[in-house]
Order: sequence, then structure tokens, then C-alpha cells
Amino acid sequence: MLYLIGVGLCNEKSLTIEALDAIKNCDEVFLENYTSILQCSKEALEKITGKRIMLANRKLVESHELIKKAKEKNIALLIIGDVFSATTHITLFLEAKKQNVEIRVMHNASILTAIGITGLELYKFGRTASIPFHETDYPIEVLKQNQQFGLHTLFLLDLDPGNNRFLTIAEACDYLIKKGILPKTKALGCARIGCFDHKIVYAELDKLRSVDFGKPPYCLVIPGKLHFVEEEMLSYYEIK
Repeated sequence: MLYLIGVGLCNEKSLTIEALDAIKNCDEVFLENYTSILQCSKEALEKITGKRIMLANRKLVESHELIKKAKEKNIALLIIGDVFSATTHITLFLEAKKQNVEIRVMHNASILTAIGITGLELYKFGRTASIPFHETDYPIEVLKQNQQFGLHTLFLLDLDPGNNRFLTIAEACDYLIKKGILPKTKALGCARIGCFDHKIVYAELDKLRSVDFGKPPYCLVIPGKLHFVEEEMLSYYEIK
């Protein structure tokens, strides 16, 4: 059997009891380490699960080697956030189904829902886009489409944990301004959403660039049309 298990957004304590029970019954346990990062070490996960955990990069997951293993053993893939927040895991699920491998999914918190702590209504978010390290206009296209309908835009900022490289909120602001978004556009800079030490700041893009957000992961939100309750909530995060 192949277990796809959401780890949540913070640390080893974000695992559900159901997930812990499943992991303890697995022969091999893998942790994907390319879509996001946890605020704990692999060793902390090993201590709470009682299992040796192997890191799984994109190449390993997309090679479907885990599916091959799951034909003979119980295999767990631990996924940061929720299982289906990244399309690569949808592809893995589909391939397991095609190969008649029994599969079980265990959900957890995702940035796509936890971002609600900003006070912005979740059903008013439009398409989500990543701001990558490489040059592209795609995030701007997504933003403009969302703005046409007054929708909020969530930008996930690129990361490469294997090389300790993380696109910062300052770099994301610079990118948006370089692409023609006005420096006075208000946005939410967010770090470590889902953790007790999260940081959220609401300010103009040119002001967000100078804020110290601490450790990653990071995301950026440009609000669309605001309800008065959303405005009141944003005021708690605003810097003048």
C-alpha cells in the first residue's frame, strides 16, 4: 500500500494521530523535500514516528519508484502541507491507480486554507501563482486576471531547500514592481503560516521590502476588493 500523508505546515507535532498510526505500520517512510519546508528537522520526525525517514527529491517522486515499492511493501510519503497542494502528488496518485496499487490519503493543513489567518475570505481568492527564481511574466498575468474580478491573489515564493535557497518577500516585491505593479500597491507579506511564530505584515510593496520576516517559507498576498470585515482584520497587520 502507498500512503500519501500530509504533514501540515509547522513541525512534527502537526502530524495527526491517524497519520502516526499509519506511519508506524509502514516498512519504509519518505519525506518529500522540494515543495516546502517544515520548522523541524528530519530527526524530530523520526523521533515522534519511531521510523527512519529518507528524503525524497522531485526526481525520486516523479520516477514512480515509490509505487513500485508499494506493490510489495507498505510505503509512506510524507508531504509538507496537504497531500494535493502540489500537482506532482496528483500525478503520483493517478499513476498508483493505473498500476492498481492500493493507496490511502491522509489530509492536513495547507497554505491554501491557512492563509485565512490574514482575514481575507477564502472564497474570494482567485488563481494562485508561484513567483519563481527564473524570469517569467506568468504571475503578473494571474494577478491581472484576478484583479479583473476583484479577487485576492496568493503568490507562493520559490524555494530550493536542498541548496538552502529561498525567494524572499523583498525579492518578490522587487519582481512585482519591476513588472509594472505600482510600489504603493498594498500587499501582505507572510512567513511561516501555520506556525505559532508566524509573521504577517500589511503594507505597500516598497515598505514590505525593508521588513525582516525571519525564517522561510514565505508567501505574498495582494488583496482584491475588500469587505469591511476584511479591512478591519487587515488593520491589525498594517504598518504605516
